[in-house]
Amino acid sequence: MIILAIETSCDDTSLAIFKNNKLLSMDTKSQIKIHNLTGWVVPEIAAREHANVIFEVLENVLNSSNISLNEIDYIAVTSYPWLIPSLLTWITVAKTLAKVLNKPLLELNHIEGHIFSNFLERKESDIQFPLVCLTVSGWHNDIYFMSSMFKMQKIWSSNDDAAGESYDKVAKMMWLDYPWWPIISKLAKKYIEMWFITSKKESLFPRVWLDKNKFDFSFSWLKSAVKREIDKRILKKLELTLEDKIEISFEFQNAVNEVLAYKLIYSALEKNVKTVMLAGGVSANDDLKSKIKTLSNKNNLNFIFPIKYLYSMDNAAMIWILAYYKIKNTIKY
Repeated sequence: MIILAIETSCDDTSLAIFKNNKLLSMDTKSQIKIHNLTGWVVPEIAAREHANVIFEVLENVLNSSNISLNEIDYIAVTSYPWLIPSLLTWITVAKTLAKVLNKPLLELNHIEGHIFSNFLERKESDIQFPLVCLTVSGWHNDIYFMSSMFKMQKIWSSNDDAAGESYDKVAKMMWLDYPWWPIISKLAKKYIEMWFITSKKESLFPRVWLDKNKFDFSFSWLKSAVKREIDKRILKKLELTLEDKIEISFEFQNAVNEVLAYKLIYSALEKNVKTVMLAGGVSANDDLKSKIKTLSNKNNLNFIFPIKYLYSMDNAAMIWILAYYKIKNTIKY
């Protein structure tokens, strides 16, 4: 079974070809340099860039895998949600290929793909159900209860900004480059190396728990607290120094990740499951994974997250693995 998988929900053009459960080729074109100029992902610009690399990326994966279009058995493409112009570009290509080649087309959910990225390079039996999964990225911040592989229920989501979106907006407040949350994470890692904060006792920013006995999130309050701190420092020193950015990045990251980790573990205990899972772009954040792992160990929970950094990001492999299991389990798509 040969599957051509396509993921273009935002600003990365990613295609992959798998034969059965073996990756033959994957090519991902990033738009980071372009969006660094605009300071944000502009949907129309992202869609144009997807269109510009259509034939290059498709040719690359076909040549690298030594597979012809006629040998493909299924075409799988992200169809929702997120940036409609980006999605439409490759949905059009996927539908055209499926029509011309007379191949089945699977239109798949982006968030579900992120969840299934945890199955990449794992056996199906490695992940035990039931479980709860936290999906966290620039656009989504949800907790899902999964009684089995294809039976999932969203039990809560953010009341306002997703955690990743808050990372992005705080980074913009400090005039950092795109992509934002990885830069905040890098600055935060430098924090413990700075002599001037080793004696700090109180946290700079509040933890927005809302209600510690509920699953919901809210990060807009925290974002406002960061803005007030930045404004205060600029008013005092007329600038935001590198040391300021390092400290604020660390304190902000701690405030976000402590809440995310706590809510995930709390939901697991409430649902009486033994496995917690993490997915989405921010699942690549080492500090978040460390905090979840610590709490998981304390509560005798098994913690699952994507094996490779690449699998946390938007990539065609996560769309392939979702398609593979849907086909294998004859799930209607």
